[in-house]
Amino acid sequence: MVSNQLLTAEQLKNQFSILFLNNGWLLIFLLLCTDANWLLEIVKWKTLASLEKKITFFEAFEQSFASLTASIITPNRIGEYGAKALFFESEKRKNIMGLNLIGNLSQLVVTIFFGCFGIIYFLMNYSTEIPKINTQNSLILMLFLLILIYFRKKIKLSKIKTFLNKIPKKTYVTVVILAILRYLIFTHQFYFLLFLLGIEIDYFTALPLIFSMYFIASILPSLTIFDWVIKGSVAIFLFGFVAVNELSIVTVTTLMYVLNFAIPALFGSIFVLNFKPLTN
Repeated sequence: MVSNQLLTAEQLKNQFSILFLNNGWLLIFLLLCTDANWLLEIVKWKTLASLEKKITFFEAFEQSFASLTASIITPNRIGEYGAKALFFESEKRKNIMGLNLIGNLSQLVVTIFFGCFGIIYFLMNYSTEIPKINTQNSLILMLFLLILIYFRKKIKLSKIKTFLNKIPKKTYVTVVILAILRYLIFTHQFYFLLFLLGIEIDYFTALPLIFSMYFIASILPSLTIFDWVIKGSVAIFLFGFVAVNELSIVTVTTLMYVLNFAIPALFGSIFVLNFKPLTN
């Protein structure tokens, strides 16, 4: 078990002081990383949404940030789908939710792709117990899958296939490239924070652990508002194998959450408060 009993608000405050006291330029750089991260997300959403209805960059900006704010208290950001759909006419909302799903799945696929390399590296280099498979839960999952297969004709897979085929291959490629660039930015932002805290860890050791952390955190159900808790706990476990202290890891995960979720959510709240859904 990982113990967090020594991690206090005062300690976190001291850690932030270490980062920013003599490195004012650091905050600017980290904010630029956050800007680049969200710029790519906005461009990705504009690319997808414009297949259904041409939107401007500012409209994509508004929809991305407002939906983040609206989804922050829903499990795995489910509320994002409905929030973005409300910006469009009712007849377009199903397709908009489908396009949003494609955008999120592209990011998840990239996370899983890099995460698999991270997990393989971790299992090959560190001794740890693999959790035992719960027989009861496995049987329930198998039963659920059988039910889905049995009722597959009622799910109208043909309509889904038609919808997916309408999307140009060029769009799929563009979305995946944008997702990869986003992933590389925030994973390296994480590594850069470790470096600035004085954590002596080799680049090719840190990156697989960071990949593993995002992979594990992505498959755990959680509320976005508690995302930093999940990532922090997973990161403490993984980086414990290379003797990185808990306080540094909590500092990094907290700062990553503030920069990439909390601050954008505050901007999004402005759009949420002034939002007027389309009624036609």
